[in-house]
Amino acid sequence: MSTTETAVAPLTTEDAEALLQAARAAAEAAGVTAAISVLDAGGHLLAFRRDDRAVLIAGETSTRKAFTALQLDAATADLVDAVQPGGVFHTLPTALDRPLLFLAGGVPVHRDGRLIGAIGVGGGAPEQDHGIATTALATLG
Repeated sequence: MSTTETAVAPLTTEDAEALLQAARAAAEAAGVTAAISVLDAGGHLLAFRRDDRAVLIAGETSTRKAFTALQLDAATADLVDAVQPGGVFHTLPTALDRPLLFLAGGVPVHRDGRLIGAIGVGGGAPEQDHGIATTALATLG
């Protein structure tokens, strides 16, 4: 670390659990049966929850949304147009043998302006998943 850089606290398991609980509450309030994944800056799963009524694929979907948000440091809702045929990401190769999934519901997590993780929500309509993820993120402070 150079002398001009400052240390930024990483996303902790406590942070991940807080995000997960906030997303769970937002999903329940919206009537969405969701799966929620929280990754740290290295792409490691810190917290996961799948509503018992959610389809099994929702868990993989939430993790891929979080991974995409982390890798591109952008909310996946902002990338939808880019992956349409002719869009800038339409032929983007996959990263780390994990296909990128560009559906709304993945949001990067920043602290002091630095990327420290991501949250992904799957199970509802794309707009619902994105809303749940951003609502949860707002509770982290």
